[in-house]
Amino acid sequence: MGELEILHVITTAILSSAATVFGMLTSSMTKETKLAACFESALFIPNLRAADRLQALEEMVDCLYENGRVKDRSLVLEMLRRREILGSTGIGKGIAIPHGRTLAAPELSILFARSADGIDFDALDSKPIHLFFVIVAPPHDRSNIYLPVLGRIVEKVKESRIRQKLMKVASFEELRKVFLADG
Repeated sequence: MGELEILHVITTAILSSAATVFGMLTSSMTKETKLAACFESALFIPNLRAADRLQALEEMVDCLYENGRVKDRSLVLEMLRRREILGSTGIGKGIAIPHGRTLAAPELSILFARSADGIDFDALDSKPIHLFFVIVAPPHDRSNIYLPVLGRIVEKVKESRIRQKLMKVASFEELRKVFLADG
């Protein structure tokens, strides 16, 4: 088994575990932790300008930093770069979920970005990434929703109809409606 195949197996196992944890914890989630409520208009990038993987991470981290969701731009960018070296968060079907816990994030934040042209992100299926969900959270969060949120996003974007809707959203309100309509 080659290195890439091992990384694929590990990444798949991690994402599967996140989805399982989400399933176990869903009943403990309150209305406030519903997925749609986790998105913010300031963290919505409908037209990502980046042309490559590093530029995409920089553009998305800049948005988090400029909106006060992370305290240290360089620290978060380095954390996400290192995470990508361990194995791409491009899970296939045009989706990437760069994520991690960092002291630079005072609370859980989710950024959504879309690239119409797509970006080579070394995805598991080698296809370009169009939809990005960046999740950052502190090392310890009281509500402990990091894994449930990650799992819920993975679960939702598995559905072709959800991906198609996300490719068409032109406003933050349309993004929220995609997740409100689907829990």
